[in-house]
Amino acid sequence: MSVAERRNKAEFSDSKVTVLAIDDEAAFLEFLGEVISSDEVHFLSTTDPQEGLRMMQQWRPPVILLDLNMPQLDGMLVLNRLLQIDPDVDVAMLTADYNPESAVQAIKKGACDYLVKPITAERIRERVGRLVEEARRSKHCARLQEDLLRSTEFEGMVGQSPMMQDVFATIRRIAPHFRTVLISGETGTGKELAARALHRKSPAAKGSFVACNCAAVAETLLESELFGYVRGAFTGASQDRIGLVEAANGGVLFLDEIGEMSQAMQAKLLRVFQNHEVRRVGSSVSRQVDVRMVASTHRDLRRMVSQGQFREDLYYRISMVELKLPRLVDRKEDLLVLQQQILQRYAREFDKPLATITRRAQAVLSQHSWPGNIRELENVLGRACMMAGESIDVRDLPAYVKTVVRGESSGCAILAPLADINKRHVLAVLQSVEGNKVRAAEILQISRSSLYRILRESGDSSECVPMNTSLVC
Repeated sequence: MSVAERRNKAEFSDSKVTVLAIDDEAAFLEFLGEVISSDEVHFLSTTDPQEGLRMMQQWRPPVILLDLNMPQLDGMLVLNRLLQIDPDVDVAMLTADYNPESAVQAIKKGACDYLVKPITAERIRERVGRLVEEARRSKHCARLQEDLLRSTEFEGMVGQSPMMQDVFATIRRIAPHFRTVLISGETGTGKELAARALHRKSPAAKGSFVACNCAAVAETLLESELFGYVRGAFTGASQDRIGLVEAANGGVLFLDEIGEMSQAMQAKLLRVFQNHEVRRVGSSVSRQVDVRMVASTHRDLRRMVSQGQFREDLYYRISMVELKLPRLVDRKEDLLVLQQQILQRYAREFDKPLATITRRAQAVLSQHSWPGNIRELENVLGRACMMAGESIDVRDLPAYVKTVVRGESSGCAILAPLADINKRHVLAVLQSVEGNKVRAAEILQISRSSLYRILRESGDSSECVPMNTSLVC
């Protein structure tokens, strides 16, 4: 696109709605231009369908008038290509040879209207005016969504729902004062984002934010990882090394999935909370530290305490303030702003001019239950961004998202054995994490051996299991 074309496009983008007409009759295009052009409408026209497709790519008009019968290229074929470029565009078909079958076919293919020539100026103004007004409303809604996204962002987190607004308010209140905070919530709900928000809003913001995934570090290495070691403490310890607790001195230490930590390590960690000191492995000297602690878990620590799986004294030490993050399915009103934020991030990451998602794709996403929460939404949209052009449509979404379990949202009974429903849910979660059985077991809160057993019973133990979750209501 030339500099002049960009300047012209920018000039009209804010003040006018662009209407493109594609028709092999130059006289009819001149008539349309006289009728449609106004201070509110930028009218473009061409007698060449291929040029019309190029103009569609360049200008992205929300309204198109398309002749059905053109000698260069069939109107139905042009309609398909236009909708491939922008599935949300409103295309009104024009023809001098009315045929009920072709009208129905055009509407089924995605046309929004079917107009028969000859057509009066009044009828053109009425039909096109309605489409222009709808395009203007859609444009206004898109701007409002951008404003809403900016107003609902909080330290990298997004939410307009009452649940998330309450989370943001709690973080603001406790950030200046906390020494320990427990963040609970299902996998993928954004626990680390909440921890980073606490860090940035706290007096320790100038200090480091140090994260440790307690579930990812082997038990034999976790002590030296957290507390450090001195030279000669064990084979391979050729020099002194500070641990993550000391590295976070003056800042915040984030202990992700603290519920996975053994009770022996819990006892050693408790000393840090109680005495604010750390002793490196192999050393007899304790070092004072000034560290704020944020722990997170997807497990029910209170139940683990009652079952003897988690130390009661450590639980009460870290849970002075507990921040609970809601599941995505419980705050579906945040889906639109989350989608917009994620799409903007991937557009920058992939260097693609991707900023929109079609209405029908949004409808499909709103029907999904999101067992993997925001992480699953990021995974789905990231894949769609790589597959799509400039607009994400239903075809760009993974198959399991497009498969809706009937009865889940309609309230009708699902006529299937409970065991079958459980198996289908397991397969859906496994599909959402692209066959990663460790992640699937974490989301389902079951052991990997239980997951393998369910997969064997379902007759499929592959890495990524396709599913068919259609049930009979």
